[in-house]
Amino acid sequence: MSDTILITGGCGFIGSNFVPYFLETHPDLTVVNLDAMTYAADERNLAEVRDNPRYIFAKGDIADKEFVESLFNKYDFKGVIHFAAESHVDNSIKGPEIFVRTNVLGTFTLLETARRHWMDAPNVVKAGYENCRFHHISTDEVYGTLGATGFFTETTPYAPNSPYSASKASSDMLVRAYRHTYGMNVTTSNCSNNYGPKQHPEKLIPHIIQSALAEKPLPIYGDGKNIRDWLYVLDHCKAINLVWTKGRAGETYNIGGRNERDNLTIVTKICRLLDERRPRKNGGKYEELITFVKDRAGHDRRYAIDATKLETELGWKADENFETGILKTVDWYLNNQR
Repeated sequence: MSDTILITGGCGFIGSNFVPYFLETHPDLTVVNLDAMTYAADERNLAEVRDNPRYIFAKGDIADKEFVESLFNKYDFKGVIHFAAESHVDNSIKGPEIFVRTNVLGTFTLLETARRHWMDAPNVVKAGYENCRFHHISTDEVYGTLGATGFFTETTPYAPNSPYSASKASSDMLVRAYRHTYGMNVTTSNCSNNYGPKQHPEKLIPHIIQSALAEKPLPIYGDGKNIRDWLYVLDHCKAINLVWTKGRAGETYNIGGRNERDNLTIVTKICRLLDERRPRKNGGKYEELITFVKDRAGHDRRYAIDATKLETELGWKADENFETGILKTVDWYLNNQR
């Protein structure tokens, strides 16, 4: 019988790209996808694996201790890959409490349940559980903001500036503590902005695509010069798989696309691709729909990641640059309008 791995948040954006890739890459493993199915999840995101005998769906809350324990007891998980999180900064500004519950308490519940299932005491692993690993997916936003130059590395001090990033920073610290206190086999990855198929329309790129196609205004915060390092989602999935299988226990790996773009450049690029692929009926240009709106509170100016550690230790390299990735992304949304 194959080992079973718990993947949390598998119906969300990154998780739903990861689950099919992971099942294909690990034909000897079974996956249980634990997802609360909040507004950001979509069961259609995993239509391609729904009938896979090695895929099991469990609806539930990662902060529900009894439910999480029941899953561990039923499936005897030999690993956890933890995506589930509240992740939209604007929502965290409006209502931060759910971010603390899901991102902090939820991560703690998973860690503590896994520790009890896999370990007898600090630094004493149960027989048969020696290779069990807990991998935690985090964000570059925990590092705060950068000036015009420089990059986030794994040793950059934490300086979260939003309730979202503060909750993720807290969860990162819990993972670190479980390594140093209990000797638990954990890894963490902090990624830059993801984009690609299946992303919720609240996020910048799908929001701009869908708004443009609906002939609605294309809102850009402030002056549009906020810079992000953009990472194609499948490249992120490949990196997570590498860290989970080959990364050193207790280590953090930063995952970045080396594709810095400001928001105005992103929106303009999307408009021009749509001009080619789905011209406006009135003959105008999509860029005419661009509008600048009041900036987000505490809006970080620039993020950029140095992925050297991941590249040199584990041999990862992004397959997509922004030009190829955004083309695939726009085409996916044109072919999958919901």
